[in-house]
Amino acid sequence: QVDLMESAGGLVPAGGSLKLSCAASGNIVSLNTMGYYRQAPGNERELVAEIVSGTTTNYADSVKGRFTISADNAKNTVSLQMNSLKPEDTAVYYCHTDITTSNAIVETWGQGTQVTVSS
Repeated sequence: QVDLMESAGGLVPAGGSLKLSCAASGNIVSLNTMGYYRQAPGNERELVAEIVSGTTTNYADSVKGRFTISADNAKNTVSLQMNSLKPEDTAVYYCHTDITTSNAIVETWGQGTQVTVSS
């Protein structure tokens, strides 16, 4: 079992910045993938950014150049720095991990945190 602790989102004016963090705990052997998805009302959940095996990063086209994802493997933590936020970034953001534990590969979702960008 893997547990995720997410930092809080918040209300940010357009053009502002916000950093989300997610810490994983459990009997972790390796971090395969850690990242964030988001879901706005009426939309499907979509990938925002992820980091694979601690090195390869993937971003949604809509956030490239504005968001940066990073991982601290020693602390089993992933962070998403969001700059130049736009109202269309408003959504519930979910931490997502794919982690190898001592006896299984476990996919885990965080509970989600609201990010609201005001125009």
